[in-house]
Amino acid sequence: MKLLVTGSGGREHALVRKLLQNNEVELVYCAPGNGGTASEKGCENVDLSDPQALADFAAVNSVDMALPGSEDMLVAGIADRFKEKGIPVLGPHRAAALLEGSKCMAKDFMKKYGIRTAAYENFTSYDDARSYLETASFPIVLKADGLAAGKGVLICADRSEAMTALDTLMSDRAFGDAGDSIVIEEYLTGVEASILSFYDGKTIMPLLSAKDHKKILEGETGPNTGGMGVVSPNPHVDNEVMSLFQKEILEPTCIGLETEGLNFSGVIFFGLMINDKGVYLLEYNLRMGDPETQAVLSLLDSDLLELIRAALDGKLDRAKVKWKTGSSCCVVMASGGYPGSYEKGKLINGIESCSADVFVAGASLKDGVLYTSGGRVLNVVATGDDLEEARRNCYADVAKISFEKAVYRKDIGGPVLD
Repeated sequence: MKLLVTGSGGREHALVRKLLQNNEVELVYCAPGNGGTASEKGCENVDLSDPQALADFAAVNSVDMALPGSEDMLVAGIADRFKEKGIPVLGPHRAAALLEGSKCMAKDFMKKYGIRTAAYENFTSYDDARSYLETASFPIVLKADGLAAGKGVLICADRSEAMTALDTLMSDRAFGDAGDSIVIEEYLTGVEASILSFYDGKTIMPLLSAKDHKKILEGETGPNTGGMGVVSPNPHVDNEVMSLFQKEILEPTCIGLETEGLNFSGVIFFGLMINDKGVYLLEYNLRMGDPETQAVLSLLDSDLLELIRAALDGKLDRAKVKWKTGSSCCVVMASGGYPGSYEKGKLINGIESCSADVFVAGASLKDGVLYTSGGRVLNVVATGDDLEEARRNCYADVAKISFEKAVYRKDIGGPVLD
């Protein structure tokens, strides 16, 4: 069996490694992949990034199943291109992908189907948004409508910060076309949670919860990043939270997708806020999270390929998923300067001495040696009987790895969770 995974990060490396555990898998193509996927026996990197070129490649090379990884590809309609070639694909068609690709569309969808979320207004006019902020309550949140690599959400403590954020999004166009429209929404306090799930067009099957750490600095401070670490399961997601999530978010989402004709086989990532008033939906992602995937898959005791088949065949209502006991901790090692400018080409040492899983997020392979090539470079993932043991195991291996100007947070899964 031949599979195609698209993307170039730690998420894709984790998916490739997990899929290769199934004996039916003969070969996994990863496009474009990275130094980590290139190192996996049974994986071949493919230097392609255009959706149509990837679909053509898959057809010519008799690929049995495609797993698009990155949000920009999904919004560009890569799943549609695979379906035109008759290749099963775990991912939403372009219309459904816009639930992630357009925050304005997503918020309107939530409102229409009674999905609990923060109060909001959408704006396409800079002047209208500025007038709204003149009388708004603070703190407040401004979000770029389009894709911004997880960095287009700006939390503003007061009116001055909000006006600056508005300029950043709509005048300075810091995120390009993503800021043509914006969402201004109520600021919610509480604890964030991530719940990945499989969807087959009629059934949503949630996986283990996770807790992402978005800020670059300890104590959840500094600029937003694509994610600096994750623990799973999220200690704040108990049975009561899951019950509220199912009733007020998951079930109406399912109804909305069917009503709007947005059915697909793929992944729905629910970004949640939990507080003393209940559970709120912050956002949808229509693909596996990064680095949530790395932490969650480390605890998956079921065969990943079988779960994917159930999603593609519309049989999730009959699927059973098994989990390992305990917890996982993922720490992201990044290049100094990230999420701003950073240097590349730094030699990476020490991975071979680690007992934990180490997934490559931004590194290239040259003559069998890894060198940094991205902002987020490595994901170190360890498990344990409880969260504290998982953290100890993870940081013990982080300490074995080195590259010039490496940075990482030392509080992933620690007091910042409280």
